[in-house]
Amino acid sequence: MEQREVKPEVIASRYQKVAVGIAQRIIEGKYLVGEKLKSRSTIASNFNVSPETARKAINVLVDLDIMAVKQGSGVVVLSREKAEEFLEQFDASVAAKELQKEIRDNLLRQRKEMEHLNSLVDSLMSRSAMVRKKFPLDPFELKLDQEAPQTGQSISELNVWHQTGATVIAIEHEGELLLSPGPYAKIEAGDTLYFVGDELSLPRMKNLFGMEDER
Repeated sequence: MEQREVKPEVIASRYQKVAVGIAQRIIEGKYLVGEKLKSRSTIASNFNVSPETARKAINVLVDLDIMAVKQGSGVVVLSREKAEEFLEQFDASVAAKELQKEIRDNLLRQRKEMEHLNSLVDSLMSRSAMVRKKFPLDPFELKLDQEAPQTGQSISELNVWHQTGATVIAIEHEGELLLSPGPYAKIEAGDTLYFVGDELSLPRMKNLFGMEDER
């Protein structure tokens, strides 16, 4: 049978680790049912712990009817089946603890992701406020697709104003906001355009960049 690893985050007490180790040896046949272990010091020596730690470990197994203390005879192994039950319960406890830890870690990760998302929202609101402060008119906002046609050209080359009646007042490119772009500023796929104009300028801008007007 595969040796069980006793994880420190699941079991903190050394005597609990020793109890698991003794049960494992009973299942493996290293300690036979009916066998007498002459003294607690033998177990303490085998597991490199103090006699007091060995005593506490034996008490756990005695309470579970896996072992018994015989006056003058030391410790006697009583049941291999109950040792198996004990280790099955132990494994279930380990699995529950690990699941609890995984859930806790996931909740912590989600909380950090939400904090990051909130910071992004705050950044967006801050930039939007900056645009509104610099430009009293409420600008239109248009996010260009990555496959948008007519990109890679300057505002002048696209003849934006004559084509749409819109005046581009800012371009957001890869997280950087360019205010008051000149006629030679290039518009790239994925950019966000801020512009002012009449109500027809928005559908005309969408048409210019090959985007459908949902209205």
